[in-house]
Amino acid sequence: MSGGLFVVSVFVILVFVTIALGVRIVPQGSKHVVQRLGKFHKTLGPGLNIIVPYIDRVAYRITTKDIVMDIPSQDVITRDNVVIIANAVAYINILSPEKAVYGVENYRIAIQNLVQTSLRSIVGEMDLDDALSSRDQIKAKLKTAISDDIADWGITLKTVEIQDIKPSETMQSAMEEQAAAERQRRATVTRAEGEKSAAILESEGRLEASRKDAEAKVVLAEANQKAIHKVTEAIQNNELPVMFLLGEKYVEAVKAVSSSNNSKVIVLPADIPAAVRGILGTINK
Repeated sequence: MSGGLFVVSVFVILVFVTIALGVRIVPQGSKHVVQRLGKFHKTLGPGLNIIVPYIDRVAYRITTKDIVMDIPSQDVITRDNVVIIANAVAYINILSPEKAVYGVENYRIAIQNLVQTSLRSIVGEMDLDDALSSRDQIKAKLKTAISDDIADWGITLKTVEIQDIKPSETMQSAMEEQAAAERQRRATVTRAEGEKSAAILESEGRLEASRKDAEAKVVLAEANQKAIHKVTEAIQNNELPVMFLLGEKYVEAVKAVSSSNNSKVIVLPADIPAAVRGILGTINK
């Protein structure tokens, strides 16, 4: 009796195990790849699926959701031999799970290397300025370059985005020094042009002042000449008024000199009228 119960128990357990192995429930957003005796048999979609126990087995569980793949940063050399650092992110979707698992050893590593290689090739054909300012162009070329290759693996590339693209730290330091030198050069040129303009204006000012001063001296000399002629015509041979005016001026000059703190010796002519006559004679000539 105990032996019969044992056989029944084993049979019941075997039935449950068989049912468990033959019934597969695939969640939404996933597909299961089934192998029969080590060979691809079919792909199970979401929902309840029946397979042959002990012969069929689920070898791979593949998600059908969009997969976000982060492409690590890498050094890229541009056409003008500048090292820049670039990384990207790719959005893929698996359409044929059997191609993805049997067409390539590891589709994630394969796509990552493919994106990195294509990115180096695309940026290597561009100059630094173009690479830093043409993300959309790089994105379009990158998508075109890898879409056909991963299509053979049953994978479609939804989009690829350039996360970051920037010069290396050494290049950034060099660019900053270059920018600083350029700003210094512009400041020096501006300062030199300002000093040149100021010097020109100052020279023009001095020239104009000298011209005006010379004109003033000419005018003053002409006025003095006319005044002397008029005085000479007015006094004619009458020297008394002139002697009076010159004597007055002479007395004022002597008074100003004598009031100075410096000690001076004042020499007076013995005959002031004779001196005045000499001056008048010189003027008349």
